[in-house]
Formats: sequence, C-alpha cells, structure tokens
Amino acid sequence: MSSYKSKPMQPAEGSLPVQWRFTLSAALFLMVPFDLLASMGMDIYLPVVPHMSQALQTNPAMIQLTLSLYLLLLGTGQLIFGPLSDKFGRRPVLLGGAFAFTAASAGLAMSSSANLFLVLRLIQAAGAAAMLVATFATVRDVYAERPESAVIYSLFGSMLAFVPALAPLLGALLDIQFGWRSIFWLLAALGALAGLHAAWRWPETRIVTREEQQGKLRTILSNRQFWTYTMGFSTAMGAFFVYFSTAPRLLIDRLGLSTVTFSLCFASIAIVMVIFARFAGNYTKWWGLRGTLRRGVLLIMSGGILLFFAGWVTELNVVAFILIMWIVAAGIALTCSVTANGALKAFGDYAGMATAIYYCIESLVVSIGGTVAVLLLGGDTVLPLVAYCVVSALLTLVLTMGQKN
Repeated sequence: MSSYKSKPMQPAEGSLPVQWRFTLSAALFLMVPFDLLASMGMDIYLPVVPHMSQALQTNPAMIQLTLSLYLLLLGTGQLIFGPLSDKFGRRPVLLGGAFAFTAASAGLAMSSSANLFLVLRLIQAAGAAAMLVATFATVRDVYAERPESAVIYSLFGSMLAFVPALAPLLGALLDIQFGWRSIFWLLAALGALAGLHAAWRWPETRIVTREEQQGKLRTILSNRQFWTYTMGFSTAMGAFFVYFSTAPRLLIDRLGLSTVTFSLCFASIAIVMVIFARFAGNYTKWWGLRGTLRRGVLLIMSGGILLFFAGWVTELNVVAFILIMWIVAAGIALTCSVTANGALKAFGDYAGMATAIYYCIESLVVSIGGTVAVLLLGGDTVLPLVAYCVVSALLTLVLTMGQKN
C-alpha cells in the first residue's frame, strides 16, 4: 500500500509512533465500512418490521423496542467504549466491536425468539458504538493536523445522515428477494469482511503520554470549543433528521410525488453532500476551522429562511424545495468537515472519551430538538425544518463569537 508523500507524522514526546501509512483513498477504504455498518444497522430492517412481529411471535411494540434501544445504545454506549479505547487502544476496541456486531447480526438472522432477538440487537448496537468511537478516535489520532481530516469527517458526517434514509430501501429489496433474515446475513457478512480487513491492516494509533488523566470529563465539558463544534455537528445532523422526518409527508402526501420520484429527489441531496464533502480539504485551507464552520451553518440557516418564504409565505413546489435543500446539504457537508476535528482538537491523549461525549451530546440534541420541532410544528409543513435550521445555526454562530480559528 502506498504511503503519503508528505513528511510522516511525528509522535508526541513519550508516545508510541503512529504507524499509519495509507493514502487517503486507502484509509477511507479501511475506515468507511465501520461508519456504514453502524448506520445501516440502525434501520435497514424498517420495511420488514410489520411482519417480523408475526415471524418472532411477539407484539409490534417489542419490535419497535429493538429499533429504539439500538439508537439509544449507539449513542450512550460510546461513553463506555471511548474511555476503553483511551486505556487499551483503538485497535482492540474496533476489532472487538466488529466481532460483536458480526456475531450478533448472524444470531439475529437465525433467531426465532423475540427476547433473544432483543438481546442480540443490544449486542449489535454495542458493537456498532465501539466501531464508531474507535474509528473517529483513530481519525483524530492520525489526521488532527492534516487537511485530509476535513474530507474524512465530512464524508463520515454525510454518510451518518443519508445512509439511514437509503438503508430501508436496500432492506426492502432483500426482503422481497430472499426474506427478512437475509438482511441480517448481509450485515454479518459485511461486518466479517470489514473486521478481517482491519485485523490485517489497521495499526494501533493511540498516543500514550505521561500526562495525568485526572478530571478528563470535567476538562472536556468545560471546553468552549468542544461545545461550539459539537453544537455545529448537532445543527448539521439535526437539519437532516428533521428533513428525513418530514420529507415523505411533504413531497409524497402533500405534493403528490411517486415513491420513485421521491427517491430520486432524495438521492440528489445525498449526491450534493458527497460532492461538497470530497473537496472539504480545501475549505479549511481557505477559511480555517472556525471560518468553515460559520459558513456551513450560515448555509443551513439561509436554507431555513428560504424554505420559510418558499413553503409558508408562498405556495410550496417541488423544484424550489429541492433547490433549497441542496443549499442545506452543502451547509451540512461544510459543517461536518470541521466539527469533529474542532471538538476533539484539544484532547489528543483521551480522544476516545471526547469522541464518545461528542456523539452522545449530538444524539441527545438531535433526537430531542428534532422530535420536539416536528411534534409542535407539524410534520406536513416546512416549519419544523425552518425552526431547527435557524435556531440551531444561530446558537452555533453565537458560540463561535470571540473564539480563535
């Protein structure tokens, strides 16, 4: 595997050398599967939920619980695996997570008991949490001072946003062709391949220092930069969450789009995010972390304001809605390109714990704030999206005031 032509990263004093010699494309090929699997595992089987209760001889509430608990453990589980990755290393946490995810997925494919299914979903979610925190901590270890970090973080952020929306389509196709158990066999196969690849190529990247580790949680939570960039990440992810929650009712029920046309419209927004993510390395060169963050959330806020006029003041139409969502998508990509790096920048020797808290806070803000916006303002109007985009973006902008780049 070819190495970077740039000067190799110098380890901190008292640390182990970081043996990471991959090109950007090779690094993405190694890391992306874990980000994808954690996202896919969340709701790839949504289309088969109605008849799974019959297959497992249980009630629909139990199946719904397997969805809710996965999401809960995916966020809170990182609070456990983050510190573990700081203490024992990224590699063992990653490989342990991949093994748990794969084994649980295979067990889910063979399960015929609702109680066993629920337990296996919890194990699968724990594996996904471990994979996520180890992957992002590795990115922080290796790329914290490199422009490649913006590309990686932006692509990861984009995938975390749109993969859960596309995964149910894949799940529906698998169910039609091979039955619902094939969904979990696919996750098991992909988890095994990713885990074996990582076992072969993924080196340990944890930086071991002599610094005392007392008061880590207090240090993280008292850091204003951490809160600023975590709020920026919450703004980006929440904007997509509210869009995902309201778009079917807006575009299919209200505007009469077919499911195929809706899927194409959705795909166009995902493509915009990926395109802007691909060039994320240039943004930090031009504007720095703070400048990129501000421009990203300004685009999200601008999209919210335009949606207000396009969907509330005037009559909403599909073309205007999609064009405005392209603006929001560009803002999401820009914002995600710097939020993880900015939030974790000060915590090199305990990036695992900082990563876990970063994701836990984002999950809480998005799930609570996004759900409240949809419930209070109605899921068949643009108002929830307008409110979330504008309010969360304004809060992020206020937090950036007075901070250095």
